[in-house]
Amino acid sequence: MQQNRNQSTGVVFVFLGFSEYPNLQVPLFLVFMTIYTISVLENLGMILIIRINPKLHNPMYFFLSHLSFVDFCYTTVITPKLLHYLITEDRSISPKRCLAEFFFGCTCVITQTFMLAAMAYDRFVAICNPLLYTVAMSRRFCALLIASTYLWGGLCSSTLTYFLSALSYCRSTLINHFCCEHSAILSAACSDTTLSQLVCTVICTFNEICSLIIIIVSYVVIFVTVIKIPTKGALRKAFSTCAPHLTAICFCHGTILLLYCVFESRSSLLLVKVITVFYSMVIPMLNPLIYSLRNNDVKESVRKLIHIQGLSHSS
Repeated sequence: MQQNRNQSTGVVFVFLGFSEYPNLQVPLFLVFMTIYTISVLENLGMILIIRINPKLHNPMYFFLSHLSFVDFCYTTVITPKLLHYLITEDRSISPKRCLAEFFFGCTCVITQTFMLAAMAYDRFVAICNPLLYTVAMSRRFCALLIASTYLWGGLCSSTLTYFLSALSYCRSTLINHFCCEHSAILSAACSDTTLSQLVCTVICTFNEICSLIIIIVSYVVIFVTVIKIPTKGALRKAFSTCAPHLTAICFCHGTILLLYCVFESRSSLLLVKVITVFYSMVIPMLNPLIYSLRNNDVKESVRKLIHIQGLSHSS
């Protein structure tokens, strides 16, 4: 172990980013900068709106505010470095900083997957047991669910980071990526990566299966319950309530499965980078829109906030 760390002393990772397209560096910078700015404003705005509107002080929006916080953190971990790589020749980073970036990014991803599962459980209780909703989804229980997602995300990320830190990085450190993703870091290792890859596979598979089981079971029970309700419009109302969450789940898990199960070969490196951009930048920008476009309470809060801002400026 000590020998491996000594071998990695002085090693610097150099990310290629999108350098194979020199004429697109400035346009890509402008596009990514716009997406990042919109994403930050949307997610911080969503958190602010939920905090200032008493109508939104319920479990669903409590989870949503934390989802916005995780989206903000994740895109902030990844995007500024990518923007830096697009406008400078220096695309280097030390292994320690890269592992730190991986730790925070991985924590956000795992936390998000289980946060979406917790939101599915919330919708299950709200639709299938509405009379017990306030008791079952108490403030204390919701706080416990959220804390568990953060703690589990941190624990899994710490484990993966530990096994990455045990590797030695002593050969060519050119990495054809733009962020410190697990496979990108492994590509710079000169020691045996079998154990690190195995641990990653086990953790990712376990997390993906567990979170999807919670989501699928919750929505199957929701569907069966709604079908049995004779009231007209029950299915439409349930769909309207669950549609934003289902859309966010499809984006999140669909992209993860696409990234880690489909595009693994070197011939798909550009697609891997494009999908990573979508997951780390576009999805955090879309999530607040998905949850607000069909939500009258959120739209009303936005209108009030804009009105208050307009009055303050006019006075």
